[in-house]
Amino acid sequence: MAKAIRLRETGGPEVLRLEDFDPGKPGPGEALIEHKAIGLNFIDIYHRTGLYPTDKPFTPGSEAAGIVLEVGAGVEHLEPGERVAYCVSTGGAYAERRLIAADRLVRVPDAISDEQAASVMLKGLTAWYLLRRTFPVKAGDTILCHAAAGGVGLILGQWAKHLGATVIGTAGSKEKVELALAHGYDHVIDYSKDDFVAAVRELTQERKCDVVYDSVGKDTFPGSLDCLRPLGMFVSFGQSSGVVPPFSVNLLAQKGSLFATRPSLFTYIAARKDLEEGARELFSAIEGGAVQVVVNQRYPLSDVGRAHEDLEARRTTGTTVLIPS
Repeated sequence: MAKAIRLRETGGPEVLRLEDFDPGKPGPGEALIEHKAIGLNFIDIYHRTGLYPTDKPFTPGSEAAGIVLEVGAGVEHLEPGERVAYCVSTGGAYAERRLIAADRLVRVPDAISDEQAASVMLKGLTAWYLLRRTFPVKAGDTILCHAAAGGVGLILGQWAKHLGATVIGTAGSKEKVELALAHGYDHVIDYSKDDFVAAVRELTQERKCDVVYDSVGKDTFPGSLDCLRPLGMFVSFGQSSGVVPPFSVNLLAQKGSLFATRPSLFTYIAARKDLEEGARELFSAIEGGAVQVVVNQRYPLSDVGRAHEDLEARRTTGTTVLIPS
């Protein structure tokens, strides 16, 4: 038997309950893995509260790292004992052990720790597709990233700077501003005190930005559009403050023939070859020093409720992991 967090109803952190369960044996195309570290993400809160509905009972968690214990028939690219990591849209990571489709697993290089791998698959691959696929950032571009001190924000800032961009961020406190400045950002605006639209206009001498990466949602819209130069791209990839309200597509024309998109990581890595390419580029960026991943918070899996409370209250910075007992 193993232990896992199970959701049987939506609600606050109190609905996250640690239960015994049997993960079973791997079937064809599957692997049984033992988790060493589990990543914490805002999508876990969306699943818990019902913003993103799930069947019940449900085990949250989208990313983790661990050891392969067994593989099922037809699995030839993995062997027991190998270190692996993954991110999935179907949950299941808040557990000591789990079964998973083997084609979702990637090998973890020796230079990258279990905690780093667990905390970087979802957030790091998100930064990868945002910077390399959705809007391919190049030297000379000016970008704006909201929630610069968050898990995606800290990775994205470093990576974008390595690509040669001028990187502007927003954050909600003096401490978070300082953290973002230490992770690649050229300028960080404290939106708890300053008007970020006015600040972007001043920093760019009215030229504004080529792209805005926005995971905040309601609180930063439509200000994000006002930070874009004509033909710029608004990339909405999250809604930590609430969903972006409905708006007329004519607004994009009025503000400079803007582009707008709402991408999802799991579309970008649905094909095995794209997952492998993204993981390879991400791990190379980490191994080469372009991106440094520091785990700032650790919680026992049994204390996941407190971890959710801290994440919702924006008391966390960077990456957070849950450690199975």
